[in-house]
Amino acid sequence: MSNDPDTILLTAEESMLKGLDYLKQELRGVRSGRASPALVEFLKVEAYGSTTDLKSLASISVPEATQLLIKPFDSTIISAIKTAIEKSGLGVNPMVEGKQIRLQLPAMSTERRQKDAARIKKMGEEAKIVFRNSRRDANKHADALGKGVSAHISEDEVKTLKEEIQTLTEKYETDVDKRIDEKTKEIMSI
Repeated sequence: MSNDPDTILLTAEESMLKGLDYLKQELRGVRSGRASPALVEFLKVEAYGSTTDLKSLASISVPEATQLLIKPFDSTIISAIKTAIEKSGLGVNPMVEGKQIRLQLPAMSTERRQKDAARIKKMGEEAKIVFRNSRRDANKHADALGKGVSAHISEDEVKTLKEEIQTLTEKYETDVDKRIDEKTKEIMSI
């Protein structure tokens, strides 16, 4: 990491943004009341000797509010896709219909909704850990700027930098809380 305050802040923000982007992707894969391609598009499928996201292997559509239709680009991997769906923990039974798979999403039980809400909360906490690790690293670099023979910024400037790092961390944590609350409400509403 470079030894100037702007680079330290920028590096911390880039790291936090990656954590937030990962959380957004994970949240898209959590089921709510209605069908969404995002529910399955990142499922890992064992095909062609490697693991690939389902969205790269098939088109995914929503013919009805509680159904997903998966049409593999290559019908020879239909059983691999079916297996990935069964192992996913989504609680749906894939029905193979010729060269496509239909997923009928059952109504979610209260217990399932509560489990998913708890899982979402855990995802939010994991994102916050990423932010706090970024903050810790940035603070270490800030401290290093103010110490040593090559110190070229004052203690006040180090303090200001650390306050900016904390403000950045709080901004991202607030964003996570908001997203987790929205997704939890979406899941818990019937």
